Amino acid sequence: MRAHQPAAPDFGSPLFAALRAAAGDDWSAYARHGFVERLGNGTLPRAAFLHYLRQDYVFLIHFARAWSLLAFKSTRLEEMRLCAATVHALVDTETRLHVEICAREGIDEAALGATREAPQNLAYTRYVIDRGMAGDGLDLLVALLPCVLGYGEIGARLAAEHGTQGPYGEWVATYAGEEYRETCAVVAALAERLGARLLGPDASSSPRWPELCETFATACRLEADFWAMGLSAGN
Repeated sequence: MRAHQPAAPDFGSPLFAALRAAAGDDWSAYARHGFVERLGNGTLPRAAFLHYLRQDYVFLIHFARAWSLLAFKSTRLEEMRLCAATVHALVDTETRLHVEICAREGIDEAALGATREAPQNLAYTRYVIDRGMAGDGLDLLVALLPCVLGYGEIGARLAAEHGTQGPYGEWVATYAGEEYRETCAVVAALAERLGARLLGPDASSSPRWPELCETFATACRLEADFWAMGLSAGN
């Protein structure tokens, strides 16, 4: 008999849950990618993990730019505060994980910052920023959600299935931890605020819904490509 699989968290955002459900196989291909599964069970080659980590450090810099753009597009102070809190989490919490792990491998912060972006990194980060430049705050946030809340879901699942004592337990613990869950709650709250204001009480009936679903699914596919980029470095 298979063990009971807990329901995926929505972090208090029915909008995120609806977008995740609409993404279908694109979400599964991202959230249960081979890179993720091997990271959780400890069989991921170290070279693949370090290559991913270096690329992700650069990714987070552009991701922080995207969140800063979202703050710029916001017209309400409370939403600006939520964006600012997320930027703080990105540049002071997530990047610290990357810097500390890489330092133990002989890769200092200067070398991290000098990492040449892989095409998959460029494609994803610039897609997100493009959605923000071309659309409004909701278009941008929907492109951001797969990463922020997806990592929270992945971290929680891997911790439940494998614990945090394996070779990549530090990474799992970060994204399963209370501090990151609080970040997810902040982002989920922002999604609900924007969704209620711009889509109305029934998001799926809004004329914008199909385009938002495609934005979310595209971001999921780009996330999966990012994992594949990391995994290829271990071959």
